[in-house]
Amino acid sequence: MLKKIKVKDVRLGMYIQEVCGSWMQHPFWKRSFKLTDEKDLNTLKNCGVDEIWIDTSLGLGVSADVKTLSKKGEELKVESELKKIDKTPQKTTALVSLQTELFAAKKIHTNAKKAVVSIFKDVRMGNALQLDGAVSLVNEIIQSIARNSSALICLSRLKNADDYTYLHSIAVCVLMVALGRQLGLKDAELQQAGIAGLLHDIGKIFIPDEVLNKPGKLTDEEFNIVKMHPLKGWEFLKESSEVHDFILDVCRHHHERMDGMGYPDKLSGEALTVFARMGAVCDVYDAITSNRSYKQGWEPAESIRKMAEWKNGHFDEVIFHAFVKTVGIYPTGTLLKLKSGRLGVVTDQSKKSLTKPIVKVFFSTRSIAQIVQEIIDLSKSQDSITNIENPLQWGFDLNEIMGV
Repeated sequence: MLKKIKVKDVRLGMYIQEVCGSWMQHPFWKRSFKLTDEKDLNTLKNCGVDEIWIDTSLGLGVSADVKTLSKKGEELKVESELKKIDKTPQKTTALVSLQTELFAAKKIHTNAKKAVVSIFKDVRMGNALQLDGAVSLVNEIIQSIARNSSALICLSRLKNADDYTYLHSIAVCVLMVALGRQLGLKDAELQQAGIAGLLHDIGKIFIPDEVLNKPGKLTDEEFNIVKMHPLKGWEFLKESSEVHDFILDVCRHHHERMDGMGYPDKLSGEALTVFARMGAVCDVYDAITSNRSYKQGWEPAESIRKMAEWKNGHFDEVIFHAFVKTVGIYPTGTLLKLKSGRLGVVTDQSKKSLTKPIVKVFFSTRSIAQIVQEIIDLSKSQDSITNIENPLQWGFDLNEIMGV
């Protein structure tokens, strides 16, 4: 049976059916869950939410001295609505292999670049922002991610210095959509997350090219100029009635940090919305894995490891954990050495284990020779990972091996 109670009366062992209020007001990305962790209990009691619904059939009930806030009629109404939701057929998208989805993903990625270049060009010329094309594009990206998230994520890593800003925007869009699906976003919210990714760096249009594309290290003065791009982008986007608050929020706050050491507003903790926290993770991951004229990008697995070291001060812990589930501890494109002596590149994530991805083996380190390529799901294999390898040291073009 459902009961609405005050948050102060919550106990470990209760099943939280729903946290009252907008999901943007609290840090829990799951709609329903059993409360078993003391840390989650403390977070719930201090996040600013006053009331919750619990399901006493799935967890502890209320003690005799606790006053429930709902009337019988309201409980029945909520239960009825939940039953409707549970019975409503959900549209499902058939999963496909990486190679199958790459055909569609390549076309989407090409169209995405044209769309972003067009949007940025129009803004430079002083034209009004037109989002019709962006909405259609994001819907295609959502469908591709649903079929196989690895395809577009893999393609999004292919960048050149001249088009970095455009391709970075596409990559963050793809990562925002993939992360949003992991967090349970649906329909309009997922679409807004993707558009926010596309437009998060639009403020860079207003930064001088000689500063933005400088091949060497920026001076303090130049860095301060670059740090103005979130605010400049926000000032531009807020003039458009088509731009949702979620998009404005990501544009302005994707460089903020949980510890308040980011910019431009030095927001911290609960002052940062879920969308801003998502944007921060996606933006950093793509930036540090990208090759630039002045630095070589880190390998995907190394990037995840380094971000994990920063997460306490830099990223929201729940969002970062969801991001790792999205791209994997060994993301697509990671070169691995296996116990058998074979080298394999990660092509997809296993549904059973984050530490046992699906790899394409292609080389033997024992015979120092190419071998017949084979797809192996390490969650079902006796073979295991012994090391992460640098493809540059081996001289391999992993994109060619993956068919990208």
